Amino acid sequence: MITHIRGKLVEKNPTFAVIETNGVGYWLNISLNTYSQLPDNEFVILYTHLSIKEDAHTLYGFINKTEREIFRLLISVSGVGPSIARTMLSSMTTDEIQQAIASNNVSVIQSVKGIGVKTAQRVLVDLRDKISKTYAIDEVYANQSNTVKNEALSALEVLGFNKKQVEKVVDKILLEDKTLSVEVLIKNALKNL
Repeated sequence: MITHIRGKLVEKNPTFAVIETNGVGYWLNISLNTYSQLPDNEFVILYTHLSIKEDAHTLYGFINKTEREIFRLLISVSGVGPSIARTMLSSMTTDEIQQAIASNNVSVIQSVKGIGVKTAQRVLVDLRDKISKTYAIDEVYANQSNTVKNEALSALEVLGFNKKQVEKVVDKILLEDKTLSVEVLIKNALKNL
């Protein structure tokens, strides 16, 4: 129903974020992964998932589409609810989760608080084939923006900026708009450095 929210980040906490859009503040439950990548008090975009139960409508926010897709895959498994899925996304990166499922690693999945042996095995059985979808999301994103990103990164490095710092800024800009030209991407990055 609500696919993403773009607005001003009003409040940021390790478990939630409040984003104001057109005068309305939206409370989004987030993972530590999303929290660590959110800027402070800037305009942001979070991809969302709305969980509707008898007693509550809960909005979850994700820094990128891959994280949201993995969350949706995890909650599709019997015995894994939104809070356990969010805990898993807080304990591991999306790459680590995908790798653990693809390599059939029960102990990594089971290491997450709230997941026992049976649930970990169910996650692996149910998601082994579906996890290739999230790998495809990463590949499409990487192929579309790789050339533009690499050119922008090398130009900014030539200007004397730190590679790791520049890469974070460029990745954040590309998450919001993958269609930017190299010139516009560099200009936007310079504004944020």
